Amino acid sequence: MSSAYLPLLRTPGAAVFFLSAAVGRVGIAMTGLGLIWLVHARTGSYGVAGLATAGFAVTEALIGPQLARLIDRFGQPRVLPFLLAAHGTAVAVVLAAGSPAAMIAAATCAGAAVPQFGALSAARWAHLLRADRAGELPTAFSLESLANATAFLLGPAVVAALGAAGNPAVASAVAATLILSGGGALAAQHRTAPPGHIPGTRTGRPAFVLLIAALHVAVGLYFGTMSVAISAFAVGRGTPGAAAPIILAASLGGLLSGWLYGLRRHRAPTAVQLVIVSAYLTGTALLLPFAPAPIWLGAAAVVAEAAVPPTLVLLAVRTERSVHPAVLTEAFTWNNSSSAAGSAIAAAVAGRLADSAGASAAFALAPAAGLALLVLAVTALRKSRPSRSPRRRGAGRVRRS
Repeated sequence: MSSAYLPLLRTPGAAVFFLSAAVGRVGIAMTGLGLIWLVHARTGSYGVAGLATAGFAVTEALIGPQLARLIDRFGQPRVLPFLLAAHGTAVAVVLAAGSPAAMIAAATCAGAAVPQFGALSAARWAHLLRADRAGELPTAFSLESLANATAFLLGPAVVAALGAAGNPAVASAVAATLILSGGGALAAQHRTAPPGHIPGTRTGRPAFVLLIAALHVAVGLYFGTMSVAISAFAVGRGTPGAAAPIILAASLGGLLSGWLYGLRRHRAPTAVQLVIVSAYLTGTALLLPFAPAPIWLGAAAVVAEAAVPPTLVLLAVRTERSVHPAVLTEAFTWNNSSSAAGSAIAAAVAGRLADSAGASAAFALAPAAGLALLVLAVTALRKSRPSRSPRRRGAGRVRRS
């Protein structure tokens, strides 16, 4: 662990809540794929498995921000136990259900009550560092990005191993155990939890918050495109086994990029940095449709993926600076939901393009997503610049961010 991250984890209580949230993240990363394995094993139908997983994802995206609003209102220690009880009960029903309808309904309920560990942990970092260590927030959010990326590397691999061994129910049970244990440990830590806020507290700049949500949609468009287009490319070349190594290489490249980004303080304002990384993503994503072979696609994917972790860190910093602490957990959760929405849209569009025109056409959505991100980042930069009055050139200054 680099010295840039050690001072953060030495902050009283920080390492404990970070590790608690990291454990829960692995459980969430296991849940979607675990439901597919479990429901298919019980029903023999990928259609039913897809409906159960979709129900989980949709309710997580739509209900999650509403639950985050309750957390902002009453505090994490008071709300989390109820969410964990509801989630654990729903998963138990999935494991015990004997009919497809019951499995789908229970999975949908499980998604509605799953804690958003990324938002919960990010809100705690903001609470701890906001007063006199705000300059360390980018490093803290880089650490969060590393934890999230690691979880989504480990989680699906564990599920695949257990499912292939004929134990899909064990995979879902392990996922639920990790969520409940991580969430329970987080709820027990009162000292680092942000306090609850009274209703009606000033929420910040709504228009700018919507702009940040749109930026997350653009990032989701890139994610959704890559997951489908890489698979279509590998299958189309007659090498379906190449998809997994390409995705793994891109993920590891992203991990390295996020780790390096958090090592140092960056002098440029975050709005300027966001424009730079968006332009980088757009330019490198142009390489993807023209990759002639799996090895070249892997290299191009690694180069492009390097832009994603810094982008997510910068968006987290922008969110923290744009909203009132009274709605910070909700804002972080809406960002996650926006990214998920963009990913779902892109996956559907990329799938149609891959069917009709091949993988290269699907990959063309990646630079389009980068371009959308760039346009929105330039818009955010313009909105963050100081406004100047023609009468008083020094009037209207705002903090550069």
